[in-house]
Amino acid sequence: MKLGLAQINTTVGDLSGNEAIILDAYHRLVKQGAELVVFPELAVCGYPPRDLLLKSRFATDAQQCLERIAQQITEVPALIGCLEIASSKEKGRPLYNAVAWCEAGTIQSYGRKCLLPNYDVFDEERYFEPAKEPLVYEWNKQRIGITICEDIWTDESIQTSKRYCNDPIEILSAEKLDLLVNLSASPWYINKEQSRQNLVQQVSRRLNCPVAYCNSVGGNDELIFDGYSSITHPSKGIIAQMPKFKQALSTFDTEASAQVSSETECSDNTLKNMHEALILGLRDYAEKSNFTKGIIGLSGGIDSAVVAAIAAEALGAENIIGVAMPSAISSSHSVSDAETLAKNLDLEFRSIPIKNSVESIETNLAPNFQGLARDVTEENIQARLRGVLLMALSNKFNGLLLTTGNKSEIAVGYCTLYGDMCGGLAVISDLPKMQVYALAKYINRNGIIIPQNTIDKAPSAELSPDQKDEDSLPPYPVLDAILHHYVEESLSRAEIIDLGFDTDIVNFIVKKVDQNEYKRKQAAPGLKISPLAFGIGRRMPIVQKYIN
Repeated sequence: MKLGLAQINTTVGDLSGNEAIILDAYHRLVKQGAELVVFPELAVCGYPPRDLLLKSRFATDAQQCLERIAQQITEVPALIGCLEIASSKEKGRPLYNAVAWCEAGTIQSYGRKCLLPNYDVFDEERYFEPAKEPLVYEWNKQRIGITICEDIWTDESIQTSKRYCNDPIEILSAEKLDLLVNLSASPWYINKEQSRQNLVQQVSRRLNCPVAYCNSVGGNDELIFDGYSSITHPSKGIIAQMPKFKQALSTFDTEASAQVSSETECSDNTLKNMHEALILGLRDYAEKSNFTKGIIGLSGGIDSAVVAAIAAEALGAENIIGVAMPSAISSSHSVSDAETLAKNLDLEFRSIPIKNSVESIETNLAPNFQGLARDVTEENIQARLRGVLLMALSNKFNGLLLTTGNKSEIAVGYCTLYGDMCGGLAVISDLPKMQVYALAKYINRNGIIIPQNTIDKAPSAELSPDQKDEDSLPPYPVLDAILHHYVEESLSRAEIIDLGFDTDIVNFIVKKVDQNEYKRKQAAPGLKISPLAFGIGRRMPIVQKYIN
């Protein structure tokens, strides 16, 4: 069978825009000779729609959109991820996460998602009713099993599979299928694609039939979808693979020899994937939010340099304004490194000194602070003034202000609320500090973009004379390792200490993480690239007293 896979980039809630994308992809794939066209999960409304599903007209409008699409699906059928409105006679939630088999100008049948993920960034049980079993559709003397994303994530090796009492693949194993189709909107994080590939191959072997896996691509809010759709054969393995982080339309023969391109074979480089994912996530966040410009505060440090380099790739260097805001205590190299970076990237560069503004505010506050020693209060005045200036530029030029904090700093609260945390998107908030350094070196792989001094010098917030990050924090390799165990693996402090880490350092870091939940709740949304980010997938109470 010649399958057409539509690895498309849709926007949540943009029904008319998604309709146009779907129909264009369909007609192009038909021209390529596709006998059956497959689209990703919830392609009509975009994924994840979240509480748009609670709006009174949303599901009805999405249904009407699907019906318009179906009218243009002619002799070549299409499988389209969509919403299905439950009958008024049915008990349970009013909607299904569904797939529509469209053919001859109508919706011929619906398949429904069986397993509804309700962990990490997923909350589908809030909206959808699960199906008891997947759809098997007979077409052209073929028995085609139809599943949606999580339905195939049931292998015993997958931790989340233990959440479910039923196994759609086990049900389908008795059906003697000719083909399994999986429509997905599977968010990417580092190395997820490998586990996903292994899973699809296991499913293909279990069912003894080819598996067509069609995944979304693009960014929606914090989530990045990598595509990487595939055709897998039970004995030949992956016989076709679509690119990562790019829209693509391709036709494949389910019984052909391997068609995997050299591009996809060598695309498992972690830093390359991370770089491309962040570019895609930023580009889509800006474009889908109607921003054409980006604003970045350039400190001369590693974090802002990496964000600027990513922004230049995502939005175009001509659309980025880099702003240095030196204070009385800023080092000369912080300004020169920032200016050199802007020159290397060909960004518009502006310098707005804050010395006089800081002095004016301190003078105004002096009567209130009489007799009190200088402390972090005065340091934060500088950071907050910079936030005011950057937000003013954002307002005036309609530019998306990009925050530059990394995961290590955000985890322990080494950031200033309403200061360097100001902005619309946190580009590297899911990258620990050492990963930021690695990414900087990757960005410089073909020549110096980020100044070498920026990479080599000791990191500093430069909010007090001769300040270094290690004056307040453990060395970043130690900090990152402990944070990984505590945040992402949810180990207790005792378990982390048992791994060989210093007791006082562990206690210090754990306390800092717990104390600064209130800051993270007010942070800009950040692009998710790890299994557990500080975002919609982590739901810790702000006020809590549990100590472990």
